[in-house]
Amino acid sequence: MSTPEADRPLYPPVRPQVTAEELLAAKGTQPIRSLDDLAADTFDSDEELDEFLAFTYAERRRDVA
Repeated sequence: MSTPEADRPLYPPVRPQVTAEELLAAKGTQPIRSLDDLAADTFDSDEELDEFLAFTYAERRRDVA
């Protein structure tokens, strides 16, 4: 006869202890060496960026009044 506690799964589930370095190595990540590593071509033009910023600022202020 088994006890009810033996039939229940552990919560939270037991996970193997892995260091941050091991996780990063498993993902193949590299350290950031300069700000250029973070650069992204998100907007096609300066005008598109300006439109996005104007929209964002307007949305932030919308519920303030």
